[in-house]
Amino acid sequence: MRAGSLPLSEGSVSVERSAVMRAVKSTNTRPEMIVRSLAHRLGFRFRLHRKNLPGCPDLVFATRRKVIFVDGCFWHGHDCKRGARMPKTNASYWTAKIARNRSRDARTRQELTAQGWDVLTIFECETKDATALRERLEAFL
Repeated sequence: MRAGSLPLSEGSVSVERSAVMRAVKSTNTRPEMIVRSLAHRLGFRFRLHRKNLPGCPDLVFATRRKVIFVDGCFWHGHDCKRGARMPKTNASYWTAKIARNRSRDARTRQELTAQGWDVLTIFECETKDATALRERLEAFL
């Protein structure tokens, strides 16, 4: 056990929550893969997760100076049904966490714009409608 950590009892909410949180990925998520596949089918070529850019965008179209972030609705506080849902336990922590994420997202967008990049954010729920997503990608790129 790490110093300063509390033991987790089997069957507790903390064990379940830890397992769920451990399973959350930041790259190669299903919504990201949908956007990547569609952009590729449309004939656009891109780089992934460029760490030298603010926020490490999911898709980078360097020759076009455009980047795309594919964000989870819950984690980034989207105004859809899933994004508006707040956990019942430890609500103050999650409210603050999502507020920090939104603030960081705005700061990242501003930094990229200042560096001459066009930024598009696609939320998880927006990947469900393939036609609308295709139109949005074509218009942006």
